[in-house]
Amino acid sequence: MGSIHLHVDQYINYLIIEKGLSSNTITAYSRDLSVFIDFIKKNNIDELINTDTIVILKHLIELRKKGLNARSRARHLVAIRGFYKFLVQEKEMSHDPAAVVDLPKVGFKLPDVLSKEDVKQLLDAPDCSKPKGMRDSAMLELLYAAGLRVSELINTKLQDVNLEACFVRVYGKGAKERVVPIGTYAREKVDLYIKASRPALLKNIPSPTLFVARAGKPMTRQGFWKLLKRYSQVCGLKKKITPHSLRHSFASHLLEGGADLRAVQIMLGHTDISTTQIYTHVAHERLKKIHEEFHPRG
Repeated sequence: MGSIHLHVDQYINYLIIEKGLSSNTITAYSRDLSVFIDFIKKNNIDELINTDTIVILKHLIELRKKGLNARSRARHLVAIRGFYKFLVQEKEMSHDPAAVVDLPKVGFKLPDVLSKEDVKQLLDAPDCSKPKGMRDSAMLELLYAAGLRVSELINTKLQDVNLEACFVRVYGKGAKERVVPIGTYAREKVDLYIKASRPALLKNIPSPTLFVARAGKPMTRQGFWKLLKRYSQVCGLKKKITPHSLRHSFASHLLEGGADLRAVQIMLGHTDISTTQIYTHVAHERLKKIHEEFHPRG
């Protein structure tokens, strides 16, 4: 089994160095491959060259029996496919047994989108008379204004924000850089936070990170999730809200307002426009509901 683990380590290093994938993606791939390697071990296979398509199919069947849904099983298979493709590329294997395995069918799921009224309630929730409230308000406004992922938000540096030109420089998946405009609301909130709140939170501790927590430490994903949950409860919003809800809402509201799909794709940082097209379905669903509600023969 030593050689198998060595190959996994080599593949993970390849994803980090060559592909530049995010730490979250690396963690997910490592976890999924670890589960697959454990399955191989249980089946008394000690060399990857002895694995075949049947073994991979058996693994996916076992995952289904354990209760993993199609989306989770598809993610596992993507990790396995990438691993075998790497092994063939490195000439460790002569053929790819995962290439002929189809991805489990994943149902079409529209993202959760907040109404414009719900977004306004949420963004107005923080108490801007206090340093933490100013910070929270700036974070929420910037997240919605630029359609950021939570990881992009918390990793934003002070130098990445240009308030005069009203844009933020974002480093997304695979360290890909994009520049996204922000509106006057976000500009004013971020400006207020930088001038009146950030120095109080830093307590003379230097930090390149824009949004900081206690004693100048960077805001964490978990910390932002907690404050978002708290503000959604304060507003009395009943639907489950995640940081991605504001990203989804950003895209949907732009398209509803007549924005070009290609422009939204660039702002979201999607490599493939088909990923962005899901939001056109959201916009169409909203239009159907409006028609049904207000048309005399709807």
